[in-house]
Amino acid sequence: MSDHEEQPANRLREELPDEVPPSPSAPGDPQGARPERNGLTGRQRLLKGLWPPRLTRAQLIVALLLFGLGFGLAVQVASNSDGDSALRGARQEDLVRILDELDDRTQRLEDEKQGLEKQRDELENSSDQAEEARKQTLEKERQLGILAGTVAAQGPGITVTIEDTKGTVEADMLLDAIQELRAAGAEAIQVNGVRVVAGTYLADADNSVSVDGNKINAPYRFQVIGKPQDLEPALNIPGGVVQTLEKEQATVTVERSSKIVVDALRAAERPDYARSSSQ
Repeated sequence: MSDHEEQPANRLREELPDEVPPSPSAPGDPQGARPERNGLTGRQRLLKGLWPPRLTRAQLIVALLLFGLGFGLAVQVASNSDGDSALRGARQEDLVRILDELDDRTQRLEDEKQGLEKQRDELENSSDQAEEARKQTLEKERQLGILAGTVAAQGPGITVTIEDTKGTVEADMLLDAIQELRAAGAEAIQVNGVRVVAGTYLADADNSVSVDGNKINAPYRFQVIGKPQDLEPALNIPGGVVQTLEKEQATVTVERSSKIVVDALRAAERPDYARSSSQ
């Protein structure tokens, strides 16, 4: 072949760039890491775009709101856990005793309902409704007299004695004891010779306690008429009256009795404004 014939082929080869050999593939990367124009691989460019993060003002506000919402939920859950911690930490026998007390209260309410229904039926079916109404009125008057403290009462119950040698027992602690006894079915209560009624109030007075304006000193002695099997457990529930007083270094003793006498009386007071609607 002449030089003239070889000249076009040589010129074409000179104009084409040399072939670039493929770069070796890394282990586990069959296609290899292909370098970009700026010398970075695609993976490196992706990481560079993600970190460090570039937050806009709107994204920052949303992040703060989500943080505040999460913090609020955490505080709510913690507060609910604290409210239930007393029961969660109680022993099985204590939980059983609390359930029994609730059942007893439910039964007392049911018995009271049945008693009222019985009175209604007796009034409706009695041949002499006037006489029956008179009997029930007298019985109701006696019951209200006991509740109002105008008549003496006796019956089974308990005696609660609170020794306060440190002077740490306050009026609100004694009030908690009275309320717990009432909730457990106490029908008549007197404290150190002062009758406790619906309108009774307690106040602190010179390292002692005042009950309806009558100053009483330790030891505080409660005489309570009611069902002993309901009254005593009500004071000894976990976190209840006895445990609270013992934390204040007071000593509490509870004695059951088949006969408790509540003989402190209060004068009947005529209301200033309220009158019977039947008048």
